[in-house]
Amino acid sequence: MRFIPINIAASLLLATAACSPSAPTPAAAKPAAAPVAHEADLLTLTLSTETQQRLALVATTVHPGSLARVRHTSGEVVAAPLGAAGIPIDAGRNLATLGSQQATADGEVARAQAMTALARITAGRSETLLVDGAGSARARDEAAAVLAAALAAEQVALAQRALLGPAIGAINSRSTIWIRVPIFATDAQRILRERTAEVRTLDASGPARLARPVAATPSANFLAGTVDAYYAVDNRDQAYQLGQRVAVQLPLAGLDSGLLLPMSAIVRDIDGGEWVYRVVAPGQYRRARIEVAHRDAGRALLSRGLADGDEVVSTGAAELFGSEFGAGH
Repeated sequence: MRFIPINIAASLLLATAACSPSAPTPAAAKPAAAPVAHEADLLTLTLSTETQQRLALVATTVHPGSLARVRHTSGEVVAAPLGAAGIPIDAGRNLATLGSQQATADGEVARAQAMTALARITAGRSETLLVDGAGSARARDEAAAVLAAALAAEQVALAQRALLGPAIGAINSRSTIWIRVPIFATDAQRILRERTAEVRTLDASGPARLARPVAATPSANFLAGTVDAYYAVDNRDQAYQLGQRVAVQLPLAGLDSGLLLPMSAIVRDIDGGEWVYRVVAPGQYRRARIEVAHRDAGRALLSRGLADGDEVVSTGAAELFGSEFGAGH
């Protein structure tokens, strides 16, 4: 009988164990699946009767309607001219050069007025001498001609000064300003130029102001393909300054139809998205995204998002939004 050394036997056992298939390990326990929240559940608020009373919620039913068509654009505050044929002053002009031209024109007006005053005195004296028999008709006629020429020169000086607009130092203190609104040539026929427009700041922080159309010297931008319309706005509170950009709402011909709802029903998220809270059941309010075609007089015309007969929260929507996301929102 042949004996195998112990060290060789141990090596054979290790090799045999390495070549044999490994024993299966128990399967790891799978974690329990996390509950998935549906988007509709995330957008739905369920409030108790006491909470609804505390928030003083008021709901309104959405119905079809129509609003006058408008065009939302922008304009620039300009200084109104002194005369009907004057050119408005905008911030793009060289105000230093314009101020120098105005000073020169003011001097010409003063000189022309002085010459007129002198010619009027001379004409009066000539007339008196002729009546007293100490003068001649020729001298009277010559004095009258000089007076007529002085009056004509004064009118020319005044017209030239009016073309240069109001004094530079007094531009921002005038009670009435003009808004220059570039209009694309394709929209020129659709805009109701004889009707008033609405003007507000770009951030819509203040109320809209009525702007009445005014006649001005025609102007246009050939490269941009626009023509300019001018509107006068009351600015006694000095809310607008020369060169300021403003938002303008121009009236268009025709009506747009769709679903109408009050502006108080709309809330906006941090990205500018617009939402309403639709009543889906007693005490349940679901936030729904909407798209507004345009708005006017406290009402919004929707392009999509709701259906005829839907009931939305018109008073207290902001409170619901705060309840959903926290008071900081």
